[in-house]
Amino acid sequence: MCRTVDLHQAVLAKNDERAVALRERLAARGTASVNLLSSPGSGKTALLEHLLARCAADGLPAAAVTADLATENDATRLARSGAPVRQILTDGLCHLEAGMLGRHLDGWLPEETAVLFVENVGNLVCPASYDLGETLRVVLASVTEGEDKPLKYPTAFGLANAVVITKTDIAEAVEFDRAAFLRNVRQVNPGVPVLETSARTGEGTAELLELILRCRSGDRPVHRPALAARHEPLLHHRHEDDADAGHDHGHGHDHGGGDGHGRGHRHAPARQGAGAP
Repeated sequence: MCRTVDLHQAVLAKNDERAVALRERLAARGTASVNLLSSPGSGKTALLEHLLARCAADGLPAAAVTADLATENDATRLARSGAPVRQILTDGLCHLEAGMLGRHLDGWLPEETAVLFVENVGNLVCPASYDLGETLRVVLASVTEGEDKPLKYPTAFGLANAVVITKTDIAEAVEFDRAAFLRNVRQVNPGVPVLETSARTGEGTAELLELILRCRSGDRPVHRPALAARHEPLLHHRHEDDADAGHDHGHGHDHGGGDGHGRGHRHAPARQGAGAP
């Protein structure tokens, strides 16, 4: 048991080192990276498809990486936006890791990319423990998944920089209790921004993109989750208020859920959109 725990911590520590390097690399080129986490069926791909189309309409250079255990279906779908899209097939690995992501960006990500969307594997357990060098970590939950989702997955929601409710166009039909969901989110992550969206109607997508761009430009500080203080160096090193606040982040690793396996992976051929070189 001790060797398993030690191995898991070593894997996470190595990932954190690579995440720091990747974050610095993306920041130097002016690219904001958005790590999208959710359970399967949350509508994450549909929302991302809408966001990429909006970026294209606004003339904002954006790209996307999407991860799945199998199939290239999501990359095919997202590439319809005209944005550069790359599919990563994890061959059973339940999450992305910073080194894996970095290798797939090398030589592929266009230099002018302003926003990189990373659609993580559909899972709220393992991906929560792995920093991907993101500027913004966004956790999504649909109105069909239950108002207690944040309480069931406190690490995922507790480390989010923003929470997005999806499929709001059917909220009334499924009797979604908005007040209860918001109460549960605030219990695990006080002060986190919550945005309500619908990929079908476009509701909330402009606000989400505005939040991303304001964080990229520094006009809006990234929300720093209280739980991040116990995940060192996960998340906290990217928040610009740390230098001024003088927080004691602690040195414990209270990571939940990741399996720590460094299993092999492969990627499908890059799908180049109209904006790719």
